[in-house]
Amino acid sequence: MTSPVITQVKQFVKERVLGNEKVYDSLPNPPVRGYTEFQDLGLANWWVPKAYGGHGLSLEESVDIVEELAYGDAGLAFTLFIAVIGSSAVSLFGSPEQKERFLRPMGEAGITSATLGSERVAGSELLNLSTTAKRAGNTYVINGEKYFSTNAGFADWWMVIAKAPDETAGFKALLLRNPKSLPGVKVERRWPVIGVRGSANYQVSFQDCRVPLDAALEPNGVRILEVGLNPSRTLIAATAIGISRRIRDLCLEYAKDKALKEGTLLRNDVFAAKLGQMEMEIEVMRGACKTAARQYDALANEPDAMLSAGSLKSVIVAKMICGQLGWKIASVGSEMFGGLGYTEDSLIGKLVRDMRYVSIVEGGDDVLRDLLFHRHVLPGMAKKGA
Repeated sequence: MTSPVITQVKQFVKERVLGNEKVYDSLPNPPVRGYTEFQDLGLANWWVPKAYGGHGLSLEESVDIVEELAYGDAGLAFTLFIAVIGSSAVSLFGSPEQKERFLRPMGEAGITSATLGSERVAGSELLNLSTTAKRAGNTYVINGEKYFSTNAGFADWWMVIAKAPDETAGFKALLLRNPKSLPGVKVERRWPVIGVRGSANYQVSFQDCRVPLDAALEPNGVRILEVGLNPSRTLIAATAIGISRRIRDLCLEYAKDKALKEGTLLRNDVFAAKLGQMEMEIEVMRGACKTAARQYDALANEPDAMLSAGSLKSVIVAKMICGQLGWKIASVGSEMFGGLGYTEDSLIGKLVRDMRYVSIVEGGDDVLRDLLFHRHVLPGMAKKGA
């Protein structure tokens, strides 16, 4: 049975998003209109626990929501769900005071957050982060630079991952309120990305930025980020489902009127086989996302177990499967449009560019293959005595 929130999201996409594709693809000033309209409906941060004013929806339900949002625009979907990294970290590992301070405004007022982890040199090798947070009296002093920080230019609070050489844990996750107003913080620029252009990604620098000691979450900051990436990677994968459905439907519309031999493309057996293959792949993608979401949901109220698990195998698999099958669908769909598919006159070009981000953001496929090997293949061999 379809939940009331899903019904609202579908209606929102139909009325507010579809037909505005060129607007979302034009690197619009953030936050985009659809983001603020979604806030106004009271749907923002739908995963925040009910205890803090949110809808308290599970990650499995979130897969359905993001699929529908991405059917309209993947960049908008990305903007709307990326705050799940920081908020899930606070929900799992925050003190009661931190939960009140950061989660309640998200649940009741729909404010958003950004996570600042990526760096130019470290990339996805989080243990090589160069941004530091050093103790000085009753503060941490942050120095360094962060790349590709989605929503950072307008987010109400940030979670910053930094090396903490004075701490036993080695890394800290620091929560910054009203971050752009802090001395020593500078938003350097917005990255001109080629896909999901309805989102906004920023480069941010810190120079002797001081934050109080109670800004820190307690466990190791890199492990916290690993845990936070589980729901966001699952939802990035889910965007591929929405984009793929849109490509399928766009191909069907095009095929109705596209003359081919003595009929239309819609009546062509080769076309039918390709669309049938797409449908199968969409179902595989959805199944992978649901499996990952259920595993995460089963641990969502167990901080120690989640911290021990780190990057969930099912999440890594879902992101890789959706990125690879989604890219295949995008390529096949683009070919169906012939030369028109290589122009800006057709929506298919935007969808192809949007799809590519699934296999790049929050760990490219080679990074995730390596992670699967070292976290899940080698330990299995060791258990067997290999």
